Amino acid sequence: MITAFITHPDCQLHHMGPEHPESPLRLEAIRARLALSGVLQQTMQSDAREASREELARVHPLRHLQALDKCVPDQGIVSLDSDTLMNPDSLQAARMAAGAVIRGVDQVFRGQADNVFCAVRPPGHHAEATDAMGFCFYNNVAVGAAHARAKYGARKVAILDFDVHQCNGTIDIFKDDPEVLVCTSFQYPFYPWRYLRSEWQNVVNTPLPAGTDSAAFRRAVEDDWLPALHAFKPEIVLVSAGFDAHREDEMAELCLEDEDFHWVTRLAMEVAALYADNRLVSVLEGGYHLESLGRSVEAHVKALLGQPFDT
Repeated sequence: MITAFITHPDCQLHHMGPEHPESPLRLEAIRARLALSGVLQQTMQSDAREASREELARVHPLRHLQALDKCVPDQGIVSLDSDTLMNPDSLQAARMAAGAVIRGVDQVFRGQADNVFCAVRPPGHHAEATDAMGFCFYNNVAVGAAHARAKYGARKVAILDFDVHQCNGTIDIFKDDPEVLVCTSFQYPFYPWRYLRSEWQNVVNTPLPAGTDSAAFRRAVEDDWLPALHAFKPEIVLVSAGFDAHREDEMAELCLEDEDFHWVTRLAMEVAALYADNRLVSVLEGGYHLESLGRSVEAHVKALLGQPFDT
């Protein structure tokens, strides 16, 4: 497997204060772990490019993008809500994060890579069409899905989200869209407190009670996601890869292990191999315990490379 690794130094420029868990240290922890293990050197590394206004406007109305631009401070930090803060470089970082997914989609459709991992921040899956929230400004995976449709004519896009929080933003953008299938596992009841009920045929919700362990997680994903994915037959698989469901992550109360992220990545790859000529693009979402984040991303990228999980 040729696995691309896309990131950009500008993603480090966004910060929301020294106490905020969504910190530049997250990307440093990932890079250090992958480099130390030798996994990073086995990938095809490249820089993200900035998403254009036109590319963002496929999923976010222009008036919302303009309103966000007006919020950017000249210095210091401003709050959009209690969780989501912005410094002068935040939207530059966010454009790079969304642009990374666009570049990844280009790479898999052009045959330059089999699959891609985008190590970027800020995350995106809570960003609704007209609402930045939950640490997110632009919906990175949604921007990538819209690019696959607009540029490559993809008519069946699957988005798989295993973050501990449900992808309310992705659902907000694509609900009732028959060309996009959204599968999302998440702790329930839990933030974001919206879209938690399955009301749309193209959304597969997999709510998990606090304390859910590896075996229960795997059963639920197999039971809920696989029938929908096999019926849908996607032309590209996009992954919102959040690692905050790990048992060591204090953001929530699910009890997944490193190996579960290798397993769920392999499941996504098998679907991509069957229907999408291996095309799979993954983008970082959550994961706030730095040590387990590094290990979990290593497991994820090892799976993308076609390597077995080993401790």
